[in-house]
Amino acid sequence: MFRVIHQRAEGAPELHEGLEHVSPPEGEALKWIDLRAPTDENLQLLGSRFGFHPLALEDCAHADQRPKVEEYGAYLFIVIQGFECPNADVEELRWHELHAFLGKGYLVTVHDNDIPGLDQVWKRVAGDPTLMRRGVDFVYYTLTDRIVDDNFPVLDRVSDLLESIEDVVLENPDKSVLGKIFALKSKIVLMRKVLSPQRDVIALLSRRDDERVSPKTAVYFRDVYDHLARIVESLEGSRDLLGNALDAYMSAQGQRTNEVMKALAIFSAVFLPLTFITGFFGQNFEHMPFGSDALMYTMVALCVLSPVGVLALFRWKRWY
Repeated sequence: MFRVIHQRAEGAPELHEGLEHVSPPEGEALKWIDLRAPTDENLQLLGSRFGFHPLALEDCAHADQRPKVEEYGAYLFIVIQGFECPNADVEELRWHELHAFLGKGYLVTVHDNDIPGLDQVWKRVAGDPTLMRRGVDFVYYTLTDRIVDDNFPVLDRVSDLLESIEDVVLENPDKSVLGKIFALKSKIVLMRKVLSPQRDVIALLSRRDDERVSPKTAVYFRDVYDHLARIVESLEGSRDLLGNALDAYMSAQGQRTNEVMKALAIFSAVFLPLTFITGFFGQNFEHMPFGSDALMYTMVALCVLSPVGVLALFRWKRWY
């Protein structure tokens, strides 16, 4: 579905839907054309009316591109990505990808699913004519800044989950926490894989030598670059903390195993002399010295004193 914001030199922004207004702007007018859930026919329409390169349109048809910026003569083709947690649950982490064509007087965005940040910027641009008049490059900056900033709440959720994992590891580590550690690790690796190369994209847009991005807007893109740098650094820190949590879990499991082995060793050491005593006095003697009653009392006394002596030895040696 196409939707269009058409901003003339004077007046309020005009909102349209459908194919009729999907065309380059005329004169000093500005256009933002948004295409959701693109089809081959819609992409061919963009190619015929704007002259977009077939390779760029092919990338729009497949939402698995690496963040990048490519120059095609009169326009830039830009791919950025972002994340969100709809229900404040990292397990339901959503990934979205936005393709954009930035040319003279027009911005064309293409995406598969709804992007909350894009919808919010769309409403803002539709209600504020001064924002669109600052240029389509500034509109794209506003859109990029919103998508990048939407990653910060995701980082907060990651930090909260990481703290809960650390508490469980330190208090009562069990097998369930191991699954949470690896699940969170996969999410962090995915975010880092996507957002780390995106810094290079924003860095290219912050240069002042591209005619599609004015020097005034390039300064704003540097701020977006700083946000991305903070996000990537936070992901690096979370990954390190998660690795420490995994090491602590393995250490706790090893310590628990050591405690079990220590208890079994003490148990075996206590019963070792008892086994010897009962085995020795359980032999068949034809003539027992000292009489049977004395031997019985001696055996009972040894059976009582030997475990006590072994435990006393362990305590004296501080082995438990």
